[in-house]
Amino acid sequence: MQRSERGNRFWLAAMRWISLTFGRRASRALLPFIALYFTMAVPAARRSSRDYLRRCLPRQPTLLDVHRHVLAFSATIHDRIYILNDRCDLFDLRLSGAERLHADIGAQRGVFLFGAHLGSFEILRAAARTLPGLRVFMAMYPDNAREVNRMLAAIHPSAMQDIIELGHVDSMLRVHQRLTQGGVIGVLADRAVGPSHFVRVPFLGSPAQFPSGPFRMAAILRRPVYFMAGLYRGGNRYDLHFEWLTDFSRPVDHRNDAERELLAGYVAALERHCRAAPHNWFNFYDFWRSAGAAEALAEPAGHDGA
Repeated sequence: MQRSERGNRFWLAAMRWISLTFGRRASRALLPFIALYFTMAVPAARRSSRDYLRRCLPRQPTLLDVHRHVLAFSATIHDRIYILNDRCDLFDLRLSGAERLHADIGAQRGVFLFGAHLGSFEILRAAARTLPGLRVFMAMYPDNAREVNRMLAAIHPSAMQDIIELGHVDSMLRVHQRLTQGGVIGVLADRAVGPSHFVRVPFLGSPAQFPSGPFRMAAILRRPVYFMAGLYRGGNRYDLHFEWLTDFSRPVDHRNDAERELLAGYVAALERHCRAAPHNWFNFYDFWRSAGAAEALAEPAGHDGA
């Protein structure tokens, strides 16, 4: 939120036109050059990428690793053009761990899917073909990517109706309504903006801050929670992983302890997938130093958050 959005409205529109006119294969030829530009033009993001990759790779990351990191990010954004244009047939999707989620969706219980800025969450739209009845509503802060979201909304305007903007008076009410209707609420729980409490927990070898809000929301609204990652594996392949984390619809003795256990399970799952697919995590800022810089905002792990 402290950095201006780098995307240019004209070039975003041009890339959208090229992609939809000439197809995925031809337009993907531009991505390495776009990724190279951003790799070289944004030194702060380059340093943050190196720091993150150093924690995941068994060796010191090179500039080529950073470029590959940015290129994977570019590929997932590019693929959103085709996902929103209902061209899900272009992708090779491989699902794992979806059986229990499918049962909860079929029972119209309403569930939370906790993802991260890891791979593509949008690819879940493509997976909906194999999960009948799945409709995902994203609870998010859209302000840090207004131009990209505007470009994507031009492809599929109705997709924006599936976004619940957080930070409004009625945000929690809207989330509750969708859950009551049997909907799935997607939350990218590795980042928060605006007024929020944070909990510092070990992540990839050092303390990092994670927002407590999503975990508190799941406990208050008493729904099952799953971890979800749509890992980009190159070409047209995505591996979708679903992992059951907890079920708050069952009685719990101590809600605060249950929230902390959920956070610990989420961070463990995120770390495991970051190590398995290092170039898929797209937080291009100093994720660990931000925890120290925001010490005044951080809450101790034992805080009840009431």
